[in-house]
Amino acid sequence: MSRTRRTPPPESPQRSNAEQEAHGAAERLRIQMEAALAAIPMRAPETADELEAYADRIERTARDLSVALRELANHRRDQSDE
Repeated sequence: MSRTRRTPPPESPQRSNAEQEAHGAAERLRIQMEAALAAIPMRAPETADELEAYADRIERTARDLSVALRELANHRRDQSDE
């Protein structure tokens, strides 16, 4: 029987504020999309308003994510210039 020694995975470096914001926005968008996907099969007419609300939330959250990603890109460009 051979024993292999496992090395623990390297710890990821702490996220910058820009990375945290982008990650949080992506996570919020994922959650909003999952909720919308769950609502799609409901065919009752009264769910139309709910679907509209999901569309509005997803639109706002996607905009937040695009802003956060652009800020992260700028942050990384600034770091590479140093």
